[in-house]
Amino acid sequence: MTTAPSALSWDIAPAAVDSAEAAAVLRAYTTEMADRYYGRPATAAEVDAALAEDPSDDLVPPHGVFLLARSGGRVAGCVGVRRLDAATAEVKRLFVHPGARGAGGGARLLAGAEAAARGLGARAVRLDTRHDLVEARALYAREGYAEIAPYNAGPYAEHWFEKRLTG
Repeated sequence: MTTAPSALSWDIAPAAVDSAEAAAVLRAYTTEMADRYYGRPATAAEVDAALAEDPSDDLVPPHGVFLLARSGGRVAGCVGVRRLDAATAEVKRLFVHPGARGAGGGARLLAGAEAAARGLGARAVRLDTRHDLVEARALYAREGYAEIAPYNAGPYAEHWFEKRLTG
């Protein structure tokens, strides 16, 4: 996506996680995460392995949701939410295409994820991230997330956050 960030308007809506659009944006997300992790372009085999290792097939009702962000009719990003327990949901796969960054899409996707979590009955939302994803950690802090003790043993989790939901 090459649209100037200032020209973007965001439309965020639920989508089937097994759709072609979802598969494409999840591959873009996974490729960027692998590139950053390895410090070099990831191979297709490495991306395929990462997708298989941590599938997104649980981001479906009634215990999850997958949201696509669109701009100008094109997919600009995504986020998933899954219920951890009756009162807590988890944000997964928050991603904005590089060409769409800088226009508030990350915050809009995070707000969409929080609304979806409320719809799943959650009173709090959690997430984990890596140390090298400094932009993500800054976004979470700006949006009211506080760092917490580890709540999972994810192989790439180095920071854990939580936000209490209101309204």
